[in-house]
This record gives sequence, C-alpha cells and structure tokens, in this order.
Amino acid sequence: MKRRRLTELFPWLIPLRRRQRKLFFYLGMKLDHNRYAAQRSEDLLPTEIFSSSCPMYNRNTGFDMIYQENKVHNLKLAAAAIDHMLIRPGETFSFCLSTRRADRVEPYKEGLTVIGGKLTTAPGGGMCQLSNLLFWVFLHSPLTLVERHGHGSKDFPEPPSDAPMGVDATLAEGWKDLKVRNDTDYTFQIHISFDRECISGALRADRQPFWVYSVSNGPVAYYRRQGAIWEEVDVIQTRTDRESGAKRSARTLYRNVCRIGYALPEGTVIIE
Repeated sequence: MKRRRLTELFPWLIPLRRRQRKLFFYLGMKLDHNRYAAQRSEDLLPTEIFSSSCPMYNRNTGFDMIYQENKVHNLKLAAAAIDHMLIRPGETFSFCLSTRRADRVEPYKEGLTVIGGKLTTAPGGGMCQLSNLLFWVFLHSPLTLVERHGHGSKDFPEPPSDAPMGVDATLAEGWKDLKVRNDTDYTFQIHISFDRECISGALRADRQPFWVYSVSNGPVAYYRRQGAIWEEVDVIQTRTDRESGAKRSARTLYRNVCRIGYALPEGTVIIE
C-alpha cells in the first residue's frame, strides 16, 4: 500500500509546507554561489537574436473565459518584472527569482493551473505561457540550460505557435523553475511586449553571436498506457555557422513525455 504523505493526512499543513518550500527554495539560491541576473536597462541592446509571439487567449479550455482574462493580467505583471532584464556573462537567469515580487503592488488573479495532476484555478495561474515563450526563445541562443521541467499533462489543445512540440517549461514556485546560465562573453537581454491578442518575447544581445540555433522534433509517438494516452517526442537543437551556413552540430536536448487529456485528431496512430 502506498504510504500517504503527511499533508494528505493533515491538509491544514499544506500552506505551511508551501511556505517552507519557498523559504528553502530561495535560500538555496542565495547559498549556491551563482550570480543571478537582476539588472535591467531601459535601452534595448542592439542585436535581436530571436523573437516569437503567440496568442494569449485560448478558447478551447472548457473553462469560463474570465480565467483567460485573468491569465493575461498575470502575464503582464510577471512580464513587467523581467522586461529589459540583462543576463551578463557568468550570470544565471531564474524565472521564479526574477518574478518573485511581481505581485507586490497588484495581486495575481485566479487563472488555470495544474495542481496535484489536476487542472484547477489558483492565483497566478497561466504563468507558464510566459515561461514557455522564454524557453523557446532561449533555445535559439548559446545560453546554457540549467533547469527546465516539462508539463506532465496537456488537458486542452495549445494555442497556435511557431514552437515545435514538447517545447515548454512549467513552473511551481518552491519546486520547479526555469533557469539558464550565460557561459559566454556576450550580454543578453529579455524583451517582452503585448498587443491586444498576443504576447511577444525576444532575446537581444550586445552583438551578433557566431552561431545560429534552430530547434526541431524527432518522430512523435502516441501510446496508450493504463487507460491514458501519452505523447513522446524528442526536441533537437541544431547549431549552424552564421557566415557559411554549414551545419556544425545537432543534439537531442531531451525527450518530452506528457499525458494527453483531450481528443486527438481523427486518424492519429496510437500504439497500444
């Protein structure tokens, strides 16, 4: 018989447990000898490395659209904390640390999020759309990926994006973060903007890097396991010489595995 966690036996301990996790989460960053990005510059760096945008509103969630409006509110609070942030040589960018006090003046609203494997609502819900976008942008640079966690499940179809499958980065303050480290002599800068329907993210630099990066998928497969459908796909990063256009290297960054919680298109092959 599976042993039950203390918070399952005594649910009133959950808020205390969350505060404890956050305390040690941020204390660990103070003691890990990394230099974390914190400085912002009002002036944009001259060179755009890569940019992307995606719709903010998803009308296929099955939930009231008020949660999409709330998500946009949350995205704008978090974006204000990291827009124009510099990632200097030797510095590490942490999404959670950078947005830690984004709701200090104006609180987050209830948005969609996954807690304990179930889709629900919570203050700050929907923040993963920003971390997904940043992760996709970071993959087109020489920044070193330090920490990334994929979503364990997809409960509704994703909005249109130029990112391939499996390029996402979930967050859980106190547990899961998105981190990249600048091991180069370039300075990078995050730039985030909004229009009425879309959020856009860009990575800029003080000069043009020597390499060009692209990201693609290997073959995708769907499996049925214990009554659930799972998606598996490799995420591959390719490095190309900017001047000659010659491909220099291609490597599999990771294999993304997640449960699919919605109906797949008719004709999708599912391995039993």
